[in-house]
Amino acid sequence: MSPRTPIAAAPPIPLGREVAYPRHYDPGLLFPIARTLGRAEIGIDAALPFIGHDRWHAYELSWLDARGKPVVATATITVPGDSPHLVESKSLKLYLNSLNHTRFDTADAVLARVVDDLSQSAGARVDVVFGLPAMADIAHDGASIDALDVEITRYGPPDASLLAADAGDVVDEQLTSALLKSNCPVTGQPDWASLHIAYRGPRIDRAALLRYLVSFRDHAEFHEQCVERVFVDLLARCRPDALSVEARYTRRGGLDINPWRATPGHAMPARLRDERQ
Repeated sequence: MSPRTPIAAAPPIPLGREVAYPRHYDPGLLFPIARTLGRAEIGIDAALPFIGHDRWHAYELSWLDARGKPVVATATITVPGDSPHLVESKSLKLYLNSLNHTRFDTADAVLARVVDDLSQSAGARVDVVFGLPAMADIAHDGASIDALDVEITRYGPPDASLLAADAGDVVDEQLTSALLKSNCPVTGQPDWASLHIAYRGPRIDRAALLRYLVSFRDHAEFHEQCVERVFVDLLARCRPDALSVEARYTRRGGLDINPWRATPGHAMPARLRDERQ
């Protein structure tokens, strides 16, 4: 196995440019981004108003066994939402591909190495397990708002003033939309997701919510930051007593990401995948 390169000492990779796939193990490919950068824009300081995590699904994981025979696997990677850094998706893809020609004695050794490298990059303990979650049953995901007959004219930037709720009608419900789209701030490529909202409090105006979500359509922001923006805007404008927001983004480069943010004490949603993932 090639000598390990300290992540902190590695030069930044040229994000947004064509990069040759690595042929040698290189944890220096991981590109951490300070979460404070995106949070400052939406008024989040050191005191986080949420709990949560970023769950990655890796579909293209491979390495060589002790005799040089290729092994293929899938993995679920969970980065805590209170970690100092998020890991940029292209750098994660390149890092995982750097394992392709690396020999490991056991599968457990692969897990240990990936856990260590990602934890160093994120600045907090990252959980990695082999395998992927089950597919979601759409009938139990909540009420979809996508069929609402509404006129929409705003596609960016995200407009929290569109949100509304009825304080006189308190409910406990789950809402979903498959119409969330934003753009990668690095490459400009579209990021597609279904959004899953569970809340208890004043009834959220569904048409208003749909217009708000579509206002992300031309917006450039990382997946994790988009979900935090939705959470903060819903909390401020609709004032729920309890709130959970999860986005299940479609796959790109052999990876999909599922950021989840919720009010403290809220139950973690079931680990599931959408059919588009």
